[in-house]
Amino acid sequence: MNILIAPDSFKESLDAIDVCKAIKQGFNQVFPQATYHLLPLADGGEGTSSVLSYVLDGAWQQVEVHDPLMRPVIAKYFLTHDGMAIIEVAEACGLHLLTSSERNPLITTTYGVGEMIADAISKGASQLLIGLGGSATNDAGAGMLQALGVKISDANGNLVSAGGASLIDARRIDATPLKELLSTTKITVACDVTSPLCGLTGASHVFGPQKGAAPEHVEALDKALAHFAAASDSAAVSATDAHNIKPHCAEVEGAGAAGGLGFALMAYCQAELKSGFDTISEVVQLDKQLAHADLVITGEGKLDAQTAMGKVASGVALRAKVINPDLPIIAICGSVEHNENNINSTNSENMKNTATQNEFTLLPTDNSPFDIVLPSIHKLDKLENILADAYPNVARTAYQLATTLKLGQGFSRK
Repeated sequence: MNILIAPDSFKESLDAIDVCKAIKQGFNQVFPQATYHLLPLADGGEGTSSVLSYVLDGAWQQVEVHDPLMRPVIAKYFLTHDGMAIIEVAEACGLHLLTSSERNPLITTTYGVGEMIADAISKGASQLLIGLGGSATNDAGAGMLQALGVKISDANGNLVSAGGASLIDARRIDATPLKELLSTTKITVACDVTSPLCGLTGASHVFGPQKGAAPEHVEALDKALAHFAAASDSAAVSATDAHNIKPHCAEVEGAGAAGGLGFALMAYCQAELKSGFDTISEVVQLDKQLAHADLVITGEGKLDAQTAMGKVASGVALRAKVINPDLPIIAICGSVEHNENNINSTNSENMKNTATQNEFTLLPTDNSPFDIVLPSIHKLDKLENILADAYPNVARTAYQLATTLKLGQGFSRK
């Protein structure tokens, strides 16, 4: 029996590979002769580089960059032997790098992300896979661009300062240095945020407050980003001999991701924004693994309404059912929010032979891609204890599940 174990991490308790190991530990006690394939997954956010480092050949790189407040910090990324750099922007501009009192998207910058990109290219990277998420910034990627040599000036020819608020002064943009720097580099961005750059559903209004923007600053940030987008469009028209800036990217879905980093990567770096899960599953050849599986076990920290919106568990289940409708799919999660209402799956159009727009519930029903859904929390307890006990709880749940399956096999022979 070939058992594919392909979960996401359990936030704040287990990374994806530890979830894999816990599930295998429980199952192996009951089915020691089975062949186990461990495939930790991610959706492009936190943990993406760690997941891919498990399945790809390469080495971790460390580089000193600037954090959101321009202080030195050590960031790491994974560089494969065939020249793909896997970068998580939170390493350089993450919210976790700031205390609560330091959060201020008026002045925080993505400068360190540009430094990571430059370092990867200097070490031979010809492909960049950039995971957006967890940023403390709202500068439309201007800081990143400045670190890569782009000059953003005000009406007097002075370079604008760091942070989203200063972009209201942007008048002239010289992106010439990018032409040579990125001439042989392909950039793919793993992103499941659909927000445009500006407006009520844009970066400033939706994500600004959680990054420390006071209500009176949200509108100012939104106007600054809109102004920068307009200046970028003007530069795209006039820069005939410079780098080819792509105009009209502000309204594209995902432009508002990571405080507008999605915008800068598309407009200035010709990056392709793709579904995080689809991107990761393509790199790790998930479809090939599913085709050889007799049983698939996936999972995530909490199975709820958001599971259907491009998350790992639903992505694995839907892909599996496309490849083999009879393949049993089990989800082991930290907790399960039961929802009897149908959830409309919004997986990316990039899913092969697409299972997109299928309606399913989180409970196993005729409309669900899951055959079994199990929580792994075994008793009421304090949150810190539940998080600390995540590994033994998952292993115990997997053991109980395997025992039940073996018991069922015995009944089926009678």
